[in-house]
Amino acid sequence: MPWIQAIVDITADQSAEIEDLLMAIGAQAVTMRDGANQPIYEPPLGTTPLWDNVNLWALFDAEQPVDVQMQQLAAIYQAEYDKPFPNYKLELVEDKDWIREWMDTFKPMPFGKRLWICPSWLEPTDPSAVNLKLDPGLAFGTGTHPTTSLCLKWLDGQDVTDKTVVDFGCGSGILGVAAMILGAKHLVGIDIDPQAILASNENTERNNVSMDSVEFYLPEDAPDYQADMVLANILAGPLVELKSAILSYLLPGGQLVLSGILASQAQEVADAYAQDCTINLIKEEDGWVRIDATKFA
Repeated sequence: MPWIQAIVDITADQSAEIEDLLMAIGAQAVTMRDGANQPIYEPPLGTTPLWDNVNLWALFDAEQPVDVQMQQLAAIYQAEYDKPFPNYKLELVEDKDWIREWMDTFKPMPFGKRLWICPSWLEPTDPSAVNLKLDPGLAFGTGTHPTTSLCLKWLDGQDVTDKTVVDFGCGSGILGVAAMILGAKHLVGIDIDPQAILASNENTERNNVSMDSVEFYLPEDAPDYQADMVLANILAGPLVELKSAILSYLLPGGQLVLSGILASQAQEVADAYAQDCTINLIKEEDGWVRIDATKFA
């Protein structure tokens, strides 16, 4: 099938925010490349350095009105960050396996003291750690974005032994499967995308988690269920809009983790949930926020 490629010239500190916006308008894959022929020598263990000047290469289905969408994205970026959107160009490209091109740059990454995310095609850096083997498949979370990183670091610091978990907006299943290999006893994952259900099941099997203890559903098929812990890494708007649905999956006194929230949106989300929960902590990383809360008993 034909593709349209958007090449966006950015600086390293813009990479996460621009990548997130490109994915939001339907990019099938986003890769990073050196924008100034700058070598990086011997990076410290566990780090993923970026060049000072970066090209983001985003791949779109040629049937999409990408030119219009990019103009709209630029306007949103200007309003949100109060600065102009970076220069970009659009071009037609040949068909190839772009979705997996990023494999060469995706390396094992630590999240806290115990948990590592390791690509399924590589050996773990620390075999004695809790290693989650991940193959995201179709542009779902890999842990590289601050929103996912914040949730993984939170999970690493918790005793989830024998806890029940709901992963609301499960994507690749990364958060729910991480909870399972850290000791949780049952997981229900929910996502609106059938491809997410497929990817989550594949990543569950890849990590040798018993399929008898894991269930993934589209929202309309999800059972009535209440868990000790609910993880919801989506976006601020849906977090507020779907508050009642999200909280319906959480037992009284249960732990709630919300992410996918820009720092500027944190107070609005916290205020919405403060009606039903104790807000324990608002944690920021690279302009994104995780909210930890406990549902009223």
